[in-house]
Amino acid sequence: MATTFHFSRETPPDSMFSDFQALSKFQNEQFNELTQYVFLFLTEPSKSSRLMSQLEEFAQQNGVGVSALKNVVKSLLALPNYALKKSLTPNQLQEDLINLGLSEDKASYFVEQFQANQVALSRGALDLTLMVNQLVDMEWKFGVTASSSELDRVGNTFLQLKLVINTGSGTKNVYMELSLPQFYSFLHEMEKAKASLEYLS
Repeated sequence: MATTFHFSRETPPDSMFSDFQALSKFQNEQFNELTQYVFLFLTEPSKSSRLMSQLEEFAQQNGVGVSALKNVVKSLLALPNYALKKSLTPNQLQEDLINLGLSEDKASYFVEQFQANQVALSRGALDLTLMVNQLVDMEWKFGVTASSSELDRVGNTFLQLKLVINTGSGTKNVYMELSLPQFYSFLHEMEKAKASLEYLS
């Protein structure tokens, strides 16, 4: 029977298994050092150059290839993000790490670091989501249906919205036409979102 994973419905690619088996060959001290680099980067993703220099220095000190090390670390970087998205428990994350080929003591250390950094990781993920789907601008027009082939629609009020969204790679216009009840429902959801953001900030 194939091993199932909590972080993914599908079996991870062979390269991921290879990466974790390679990680398992490091001494505990070396693995712990790499794990610290990973969580330092995940909590401060803007400092990618620091991670690169740390990996280059690590590779030089331990006689490993930089490109191979970077590939291995990519797999290690992916797991905390999967764990956050799937709301994995520490036990589930540890089980997945072991099933990927990591030794139990290394998996335990990684999970400890994940738990220690979980709040910062969650906050970072939320900030990224909010930044990527940021509302940049909005235009609206209010109107009344003057004539329609459907008699009951005459005299109905409506609202046309143009939302300018920052997608992370540029901006995108989103157009909506809402009836008055739909608009009030939309407004209510926006007020709830605003209250949530104010609570989190």
